[in-house]
Amino acid sequence: MPRRRISFWYRFAAVLVKPPLVVLIKRDWRGMENIPAEGGFITAVNHNSHADPFAYGHFQYNTGRVPRFLAKSGLFKKGFVGAAMRGTGQIPVYRESSDALSAYRAAIDAVERGECVAFYPEATLTRDPDMWPMTGKTGAARVALETRCPVIPVAQWGANLLLPPYAKKPDILPRKTHQVLAGPPVDLARFYDKEMTPELLKEATEVIMAAITAQLELIRGEKAPATPFDPRQVRIEQRRRSLTQVEREARELTADAEHEKERGK
Repeated sequence: MPRRRISFWYRFAAVLVKPPLVVLIKRDWRGMENIPAEGGFITAVNHNSHADPFAYGHFQYNTGRVPRFLAKSGLFKKGFVGAAMRGTGQIPVYRESSDALSAYRAAIDAVERGECVAFYPEATLTRDPDMWPMTGKTGAARVALETRCPVIPVAQWGANLLLPPYAKKPDILPRKTHQVLAGPPVDLARFYDKEMTPELLKEATEVIMAAITAQLELIRGEKAPATPFDPRQVRIEQRRRSLTQVEREARELTADAEHEKERGK
């Protein structure tokens, strides 16, 4: 695959990050032939460890098509990390502010300039108990349908064994293997030329997430659950249970009060 020009900051970051990655993890990388050699595109990647942006970034760097990640805006503000984030062209995400749509616009601009934008559609570490991809947010689908660029589904596994979600220390020994499988572009043609309604974006996102999950099934050699883990539904169910508990306790208190009132007559 021909290598495109890579900026100083990206090369500098690679010099710092690649040596420890090579020491800490072995690599089993497949599907690089599915990464477009030219033109703008999206990679849609599962997220299961705070270490996987570095491990996956290493994979993509080696394809010659460096990714622009969407990252929390706070990482861009100060010090060396902020300078590196800005210098490598990462895209800040401003949540709950008037600039919340700027990441979406920046992603479209990057794709239209022929760059790669890497999306974690889950938007956070998976909450699935068995580490399968969860339901996704619609950002990747929005950009894909707006630009009609290729969407490459990518599954990764192994960084989560080195640094499990929310773990404070890595599990270095025995040496882990980072597995990556990039699949062929997701077919989203049936969604083109249609109004970009929430329902359509949700359906397109489900197609993208299913493609990522299919790649992870090949890596893990097992089937994912038929229904993806949905953290929103879990929160709704937890609130419902909490309200039910509160209502039950309120009824018990009312019954106790009425009982005491009857006894006092």
